[in-house]
Amino acid sequence: MVAEPESILAALDPEQARVATALDGPVVVLAGAGTGKTRAMTHRIAYAVATGAFDPRAVLALTFTTRAAGELRGRLRSLGVGRVQARTFHSAALRQLTYFWPRAYNAPVPPIAENRLSIVAEAARRQRIAPDPGLLRDVAGEISWAKVSNVSPEDYPAVADAQGRVVSGQSPDSIARLLTRYEQAKQARGVIDFDDVLLCDAALLSDFPDVAGEVRRTYRHFVVDEYQDVSPLQEALLDLWRGDSDDLCVVGDPAQTIHSFAGAQARFLTGFTARHPRATKVELVRDYRSTPQVVDLANKVMAGRGPSVSLRAMRDPGPPPEFVAAGSEPTEASGVAAWLRALGDRGVPYREMAVLYRVHAQSPPLEAALTDAGVPFVTRGSEGFFERAEVRQALRALAHATDSGEPVRDQLEAVLAGLGWPTEPPEGQGRARTP
Repeated sequence: MVAEPESILAALDPEQARVATALDGPVVVLAGAGTGKTRAMTHRIAYAVATGAFDPRAVLALTFTTRAAGELRGRLRSLGVGRVQARTFHSAALRQLTYFWPRAYNAPVPPIAENRLSIVAEAARRQRIAPDPGLLRDVAGEISWAKVSNVSPEDYPAVADAQGRVVSGQSPDSIARLLTRYEQAKQARGVIDFDDVLLCDAALLSDFPDVAGEVRRTYRHFVVDEYQDVSPLQEALLDLWRGDSDDLCVVGDPAQTIHSFAGAQARFLTGFTARHPRATKVELVRDYRSTPQVVDLANKVMAGRGPSVSLRAMRDPGPPPEFVAAGSEPTEASGVAAWLRALGDRGVPYREMAVLYRVHAQSPPLEAALTDAGVPFVTRGSEGFFERAEVRQALRALAHATDSGEPVRDQLEAVLAGLGWPTEPPEGQGRARTP
């Protein structure tokens, strides 16, 4: 049973309550880190359902990960709200494709390719380019970027030149040809890829007005989380889903854009009020996550760096942040490990410590330093360095080098190149030879 409207609002701070009660027209919420944006979103939906403004079956809540979508559904259930569709963009698009595609095209939806890199490798071979692992990953990423940015292979060279995009040392014309050959190889296999799910759904809605009308009659209220990370393709698909409806609430923070490399454009968030002049704008500024010292530092870092909200800490004071510089990556890693070991020796539980890094490539020296210092650790969000497939492949090649001779060296160099590691010895050192 849905909670009473008054009790729903009672659980919110003033800014969150303003989000929950803004049910007329478009709404844009600028939500800083730790300000309770998910609470504001879910309570907005619950309040609208409780007051009869929303039919829960007509709500489509969109986010970027299945975990976030599951959290939205769980929080809504705890408020007594069921039957809301909380999905990722891809999940919502695939659901529509599965239902409407056979009816529209009289054929099943093409299967999604299980191994995209194998298709990229085939495209590279057709173009007489060695399928280096690093190049394949970079090209696969560029294929995805081009698709979600609505850049065709024909337009790619001009766009890449204008934006200074460089992919594994290949010219923009070469990458454009790879994009074309990739599409040809994919078509020959009769498959689509992950990004095609969005493209196919957009084509379906554009080509069949009756399908678009049915989708728009089904979903009349839209909520989009992490809106700073939408791509041009996702924005176009959202417009197709909405039609002429302006019942749209978007939540995001331009300071937290993390998917620009994959085509995300924060301008959709920062320019929302220009596209929707009637929009209600709310800023969530009360930070419930961090101490005043951390929040103050974050505000200083972000000052003058473009649009962002100035946060206000709601927690009790804590210790001031410390800054330590290191001359190299190994020195930094050993310093972090020594600091954590010292905390552990003073009785601080290791489970209360965490090391954050920007990309997974930074984890190997940290893992090695923690191991050397005797600090127990687990990795989150990726497997450990020595558990990675490419590392195991390299180690297997080394282990069998004495039996296989020179060809193994070529194989190992290809693996190391894919990892971004040097394949030539440092100056002054000779190359190791296999017996």
